[in-house]
Amino acid sequence: MKYLNLIEDLTNAKGAPGFEDDVIKVITQYKNNYQLQVDHLKNAYLNLDQIDSTKPTLMLDSHTDEVAFMVKAIDSRGLILIQPLGGWLPTHISAQHYLVRDSEGDYHHGICTSKPIHFMTAEERQKPLTIQDLKIDIGACSREEVIQEFKIEVGQPIIPATQFIYHSKNQTMLAKAFDNRIGVAVSLAVMNELADKIQDLPYNLVAAFAAQEEVGLRGAKVTSQLVKPNLAIVFEGTPSDDFTGDEFTEQARMNMGPQLRYLDNSYIANEWLLKRFKLLASKHEIPLQHAVREGGSTNAGSIHLSNLGVPTATLGTPTRYAHTNLSFCSYRDFQNTVKLAKVFLESLSEEDFNDFKVKTF
Repeated sequence: MKYLNLIEDLTNAKGAPGFEDDVIKVITQYKNNYQLQVDHLKNAYLNLDQIDSTKPTLMLDSHTDEVAFMVKAIDSRGLILIQPLGGWLPTHISAQHYLVRDSEGDYHHGICTSKPIHFMTAEERQKPLTIQDLKIDIGACSREEVIQEFKIEVGQPIIPATQFIYHSKNQTMLAKAFDNRIGVAVSLAVMNELADKIQDLPYNLVAAFAAQEEVGLRGAKVTSQLVKPNLAIVFEGTPSDDFTGDEFTEQARMNMGPQLRYLDNSYIANEWLLKRFKLLASKHEIPLQHAVREGGSTNAGSIHLSNLGVPTATLGTPTRYAHTNLSFCSYRDFQNTVKLAKVFLESLSEEDFNDFKVKTF
């Protein structure tokens, strides 16, 4: 399992939106011989220093942040009010284990409050949960203890406390933050696989690791302006819809290969890129799934609208139970995503990029 340690380190890293520093440290450890650059928004770039202005540029995108929370306030009993960073359902938050950062950078264990069933009325048991009902308890008994002893302040990040587990029997991985650390892992693996031939490609290849995707696709607005790609491939930990329908309607089943996304709330994929990916998947016998999403978005939404418009496609590795504390992902799906991305990048010629130049009539 060549990249298992990489995936473990990435998913265990703490990276709430705006606090992606630990993820960048992991990228630094696995960057191979590429130069790593980090901008003021905590976006990171590999191979940006090698851009040749005479060549077109292809950008590999993935985002480093995970759904998380921020300390909103601390009440008189020492319970921490939370502000979601990214999309959460209240029922996915309650009674779960979290880590709360203090002002010195250390993390403390906490549990999301849940009223014991013994004290709930029949009406309370039927009432839907809201974010306002939920707080984080770090085991303190007063506001003063939280502030003075634990040194926790308003504005500090809170993340799920889940640690990576690998199931060798079926090559399934359990972790937090597969959205989108599995995409980060795909991007790093692809750059590693192409390290010996990257200078011979007829285009510049830059891997951009964007911050703050979960709070509005923000980092990619900056990366696309800096890299100025002619083409872009977005790697995502796409939500798996296993068990929601049947084999003909489900669009991201685990262990069935990467997902090629045609549409979501943020973009419509470039048709030429879709055709090339489908052709190569068939030619190399790589399983491929197809998705027309009713909701959701990725950095493709920011990237494809940058410059004069960037042809973009999204390859997702199915992630079961995304945007919760615990999720599953298949190492086989990860491998097939890397394989498909690699053969796609190796297939591109200089002439392919000519088709995407701005046309004058």
